Amino acid sequence: MDETYDVVVIGGGAAGLSGALALGRARRSVAVVDEGTPRNAPAHEMHNYLGRDGTPPADLLAAGRAEVAGYGGTLVRDTVTAVGGSAGAFTVELAGGRGLRARRLLVTTGLTDELPEIPGVRELWGTDVLHCPYCHGWEVRDQAVGVVATGPMSLHQVQLWRQWSADVVLFLHTAPEPDDDTAEALAARGVRVVRGEVAALETGSGRLTGVRLADGRVVPRAAVVVAPRFVARSAVLTGLGLEAEPFRMGEAVVGAHVPVDPRGATAVPGVWAAGNVADPGAQVIGAAAAGLMAGAAVNADLVAEDTRFAVEVLRAQTDPEFGERWWEDRYRAQEHRVWSGRVNDVLATEAAGLPPGRALDAGAGEGGDAVWLAGRGWQVTALDLSRTALDRAAAAAEQAGVPLETRRADVSTWEPGDERWDLVTASFLHFLPATRDDVLRRLATAVAPGGTLLVTVHDGSDLSRGLQRPGLPEWYATGEQMAAVLDPAEWTVEVAETRPRRARAHENGHGGHDHGGHEGHGGHEGHAHVADAVLRARRQPSTSSSLV
Repeated sequence: MDETYDVVVIGGGAAGLSGALALGRARRSVAVVDEGTPRNAPAHEMHNYLGRDGTPPADLLAAGRAEVAGYGGTLVRDTVTAVGGSAGAFTVELAGGRGLRARRLLVTTGLTDELPEIPGVRELWGTDVLHCPYCHGWEVRDQAVGVVATGPMSLHQVQLWRQWSADVVLFLHTAPEPDDDTAEALAARGVRVVRGEVAALETGSGRLTGVRLADGRVVPRAAVVVAPRFVARSAVLTGLGLEAEPFRMGEAVVGAHVPVDPRGATAVPGVWAAGNVADPGAQVIGAAAAGLMAGAAVNADLVAEDTRFAVEVLRAQTDPEFGERWWEDRYRAQEHRVWSGRVNDVLATEAAGLPPGRALDAGAGEGGDAVWLAGRGWQVTALDLSRTALDRAAAAAEQAGVPLETRRADVSTWEPGDERWDLVTASFLHFLPATRDDVLRRLATAVAPGGTLLVTVHDGSDLSRGLQRPGLPEWYATGEQMAAVLDPAEWTVEVAETRPRRARAHENGHGGHDHGGHEGHGGHEGHAHVADAVLRARRQPSTSSSLV
């Protein structure tokens, strides 16, 4: 599960792409998973879509995919096999073996039309076998239309289709005889009733020519109307406790759908649904509108969560007691790792050529950096506020077969005493400007003469590119700002720069790791570019710690 997004959209039809477009324009990281089997694939054109009437459905989807990709969305051609987790930590498993994580889900899987078992119906579905007069009525206007009574909506259908043609026949098929009022209404509109079970549809040159009854009669028709049963494609959601419920048109149950509120929220927190999976009667333009509405609702929900998170981050930085409790609760809330367990890129690059010695990993988190250093011969001390995080770091070291010392301490107040290390490293350890320089000074004090100080933080310019990190740009120092803390007479600054790289998918969304030192920047690379502020400085041999 390396790929993490703000939102995973399951289903890439009009609703899913519309929702993804809204989310992409809202600067959210979004992935659309679609298996490539749209419900309207048999139709040559779609209608009643203002400005695009008569457009082939495949053309609309191609244009939508290009638009979503243009705003940084990830398009995945695959089938979702399982969905699990909960709001903030959903998991999406794909048939191809890929795994995605998401803070929120938007389900737009559509529906399956369960067609009557009449030979010829499935073969002509979407061309000469129809169900919706608003979708296809104009195209068969004034032609011979037959409505086969296959469901509770058939009598309603026959009256609708009479609007487009004066030559409409109702085939009773297996339906009961109309009552007197219904028969009178049909006669008043000139609708002829044909009794007898329909055996098959007759074709010629691949097109419908007539309806054959069980007694051998053939009634010539150019189009046949049936009433399919609309069944939501929702089986994949059972792992979340979402079950389809009966869908009614008036008093008639005509299928099953996933119930949602007016903005698309389902009964499961963090899961929205739009399009035919929620509203089987929606046409393409309605599905697209519902996707837009749901996408906006998902973004609003994420904004509220981001705001709550930013407040907690600020409190954790200014209230040590709250901060200690907050970090511990955050780690305990995850059964497994919060971070990836892999070494950060900057550390792997900058420390590769250093001779192993004693190393201090300040804000070690679950030990991705510390275990990597220990595996390369360093004697490592992992320092962190959270006991749960340190326990996981120790377990990772044991699994890797390397020694690791763990110490529980708050880096914001920690003092090194007389201890010194040949390498002091902190990866993505962020503090407010009022305390940042003091923390850097104490970390520098812990570096042995001839040793190296290596600090990597997020550059504040990321926030101007839509990266959802807590706080303001000034919370994030540049390499030059960090270097200014060191006395140039006693330190050689080897690197003080802003280093661009491609963002990982999770960095296009929630900035959950952007404060308090943590590791684990592994993951799927997203579309955006981000920047890391890097300071690497070497302390002069045989000096005392002197800082400006």
